[in-house]
Amino acid sequence: MQINSLSTSFILTADIGGSHITAGICHLESYSILSQSITRVEVNSKGPAESILARWESAFEQVLQKNITATVSGLSIAMPGPFDYEKGISYIKGLDKYETLYGMDIKQHLADLLTIDPAVILFKNDAESTVAGEVLSGAGRNYQRVMGITLGTGFGSAFTENAITKDLNLGSDAYRDTIADDYLSTRWFLRRYLELTGTNLTGGVRALAAMAPDSAVARDIFAEFANNMSEFLSGPFARYSPEVLVVCGNIAKAAEFFLPQLSKKLNAIPVKLAQLGENAPLIGAAAMFNSLNTAGSSDSVTKL
Repeated sequence: MQINSLSTSFILTADIGGSHITAGICHLESYSILSQSITRVEVNSKGPAESILARWESAFEQVLQKNITATVSGLSIAMPGPFDYEKGISYIKGLDKYETLYGMDIKQHLADLLTIDPAVILFKNDAESTVAGEVLSGAGRNYQRVMGITLGTGFGSAFTENAITKDLNLGSDAYRDTIADDYLSTRWFLRRYLELTGTNLTGGVRALAAMAPDSAVARDIFAEFANNMSEFLSGPFARYSPEVLVVCGNIAKAAEFFLPQLSKKLNAIPVKLAQLGENAPLIGAAAMFNSLNTAGSSDSVTKL
């Protein structure tokens, strides 16, 4: 591996998704990702630990084997929870992904695998990393108090105040008959479509967005989603008093069908769409090397 523990302005950084790993090199001075470094590798998150870790290593190797002159001085990883972000131990269980890593010291394993000092491997919550990236160089710039949400297979959330971002874990908060995660994620769209039509939605939210211009049912589902979100967020808004809400994640790609309604309902708070896409968690995780006080490198265990 071409990782030098001497301090440089470049960090090898990665985002662990449910079915892939995205990796690249972040320039810490500009908080940007070198475009030619970006690599995406598919991962079977239900596979054995050895297979998962081999795919991660492959992504790291592919980044560093590219014709890039930068020397990186550390590795940062945006990681879903539950996870001990300081020690690098996975506690993911019951989420249908990465369960074979449960209890494993991922930090030490990667250090041994890549022959680097474990001290230069840092982990950060994935939603927290995404919001931190948007605050540093995306939609959250120029604000002191930013609430960010990630909408996808789960509902992630984080809050930034005075450049420090912390995971909020709002998805586990009580909402209606269950928790917020069950109403503000892809599976809610699937369940609601089935309830209204008696038909399974194939293709997820992307397919529903494709139907929306010609389907009143699809438009009604997006409107209901906006209502659910505004209703749920009223509590966190009262507690944290954000200056802006930044909406991230794959569901945000269908924002034209729910963001106008959401903005109208949250008229006291500006709502902005994330700008950085997959680069946001890469930047947010790498930024730990500029400020080790950022939550995620110092928190013990972040629960879902």
